[in-house]
Amino acid sequence: MSGLIRLQARPKLRAPVLLAAWPGVGNVATIVATYLLRKLDFKVLGYIEPSYFFDPIGVSVRDGVVESPQFPQSNFYYWKNKHCENDLILFIGDDQPPAKAYELAHSVLDLATRFQVSRIYTCAAALTRIHHTEPPRVWGVATSQEVVKSLAQYDLGQASNVQIAGLNGLLLGVAKERDIEAVCLLGEVPLYATRIQNPIAALAVLKALVRVLHIEVDMDELAGLAVETGERMKEMAAQAMGEYIDFFTEPIWERGEGEDEEED
Repeated sequence: MSGLIRLQARPKLRAPVLLAAWPGVGNVATIVATYLLRKLDFKVLGYIEPSYFFDPIGVSVRDGVVESPQFPQSNFYYWKNKHCENDLILFIGDDQPPAKAYELAHSVLDLATRFQVSRIYTCAAALTRIHHTEPPRVWGVATSQEVVKSLAQYDLGQASNVQIAGLNGLLLGVAKERDIEAVCLLGEVPLYATRIQNPIAALAVLKALVRVLHIEVDMDELAGLAVETGERMKEMAAQAMGEYIDFFTEPIWERGEGEDEEED
């Protein structure tokens, strides 16, 4: 196992699967992973040494005293599923490294190999022409046709050609290199809403994920957040449309006084 991994527990897990998440478009993956972390009884498993992948930016000062440098964290957690044969390992990365992403992906998979993980899962956003008032679909992609066929029972959309940016996608490619099954669930996000968090897409992905993993999670809190975000998107769209109309139209009462007079 990678020398960069620091284990803080050595649990005996039953046929575990691993869900990994890093920030990305709409923050879909991170919303899903952190929500699961809060709602299920996860315990700390370990972490990846951050100083190899990240440089700290400055330091914090409290009451005039300088604190130690802070790094983005890359943490592992585990949850024992009492209702299914597959326990769950959760990996959450606070940030994606500016370099060495390939090595970081290998480090995550080193731990997966240590615990004999049978399948890797990631989540991501699928940028489409969907309108923010439409319910987002969830697509499923995998590292082999056999795994793609196994997802058919969960009523997921089939993506023919798609590119998954960042480590939420790269991890699948590295898993394929190492002959480990991997799946990515992608929630639709409007092309014009890439810079805001999207709990609407995250909720759709989470609903699909719990079906695939055969787990139960109270989703009321995330559903409420999705509704609030939908209303905020409507307000933003209305404001943007109003600004567009104001910019390209000019009421006749705002014209100059001599604008409509005929010249001699």
